[in-house]
Amino acid sequence: MAEQPLAGTAPRVIVAGATGFAGALAADLLWRHPRFELAAVTGRSNHGRALDELYPRYRVPLAVQQLEPERLEGIDAAIVAYPHAAAAPTVAALHARGARVVDLSADFRLRSLSTYQHWYGEHPCPELMSEAVYGLTELHREQIAGAAIVANPGCYPTAAVLGLAPLARVGLISDVVVDAKQGVSGAGRGAGEETTHLSMAGENILPYKVAAHRHTPEIEEQLGLLGAELRVQFQAHLVPLDQGELASCYVTPSRGVSEEELRALYREAYLHEPFVEVAEAPPGTRDVFATNFCRVFAAADGHTGKLVVLSAIDNLWKGTSSQAIQNLNVMFDIPETEGLP
Repeated sequence: MAEQPLAGTAPRVIVAGATGFAGALAADLLWRHPRFELAAVTGRSNHGRALDELYPRYRVPLAVQQLEPERLEGIDAAIVAYPHAAAAPTVAALHARGARVVDLSADFRLRSLSTYQHWYGEHPCPELMSEAVYGLTELHREQIAGAAIVANPGCYPTAAVLGLAPLARVGLISDVVVDAKQGVSGAGRGAGEETTHLSMAGENILPYKVAAHRHTPEIEEQLGLLGAELRVQFQAHLVPLDQGELASCYVTPSRGVSEEELRALYREAYLHEPFVEVAEAPPGTRDVFATNFCRVFAAADGHTGKLVVLSAIDNLWKGTSSQAIQNLNVMFDIPETEGLP
């Protein structure tokens, strides 16, 4: 069990990589959180500039610092919002100084080193992989509570796995196709391989990383842990939205499932989950905009015998930053909904 701050003191948290979309939102949520103290925001650029100058809507007045872990005293936790491979050494440095870390990159999401190497290349800190807990709170709450390193899930796996978990647990998935669509904020603020996509996003729907998306093994691994060991056909699309995500999952069930059984299964699975709503009608991305909610709808297709599961989240919130706060709440024994809309 990782050490907790002294009784009566607010855990002091930093955000490393606060100049990106995810890091800036995480900083804003922490700045307004009633039970955490945002002690510092760091970035690899814009040193000395106030975060509210870069992101006026967040109104976080702290100046962006260069991250120097050895100079950060009394830090209880950190959210690391760096790209994969760049994140792991920072996570390792903060972990070595006793801070509990929520990592927003892919560096610690996979349990298998060989799988990571296949999809991402060499791992910078493979010795820490076994210490990390996958941060899909609804699935791994007990392990997250005692974790020193939490690997925040990718946005697509968050929507897909929450949508499919009730079926996976009871062995009802024989095959699945996940067709997911996301707003352009998912491509990030800086230059990268999706930069071309941003200029093409208006009045367009653009598939990308066809048959090669790195979130595929993450979805497969989490479904496998629930008992559904299978290959997932996953396809991502950029759509002309600022933020928001919808995962449409088409399931070939292992046996016939009635509409009544399906609805009952989902209601029971998420009855006590504060941030998963089982909808009575297909959800849209506006339903969950700027919230930590995942809204799920399931239907049985009597014509084909397949099941259709629709799962909507805000990719910057439940898909990234607000889920990181949800995990921090669990890690520090704070009510899970605290500081989250």
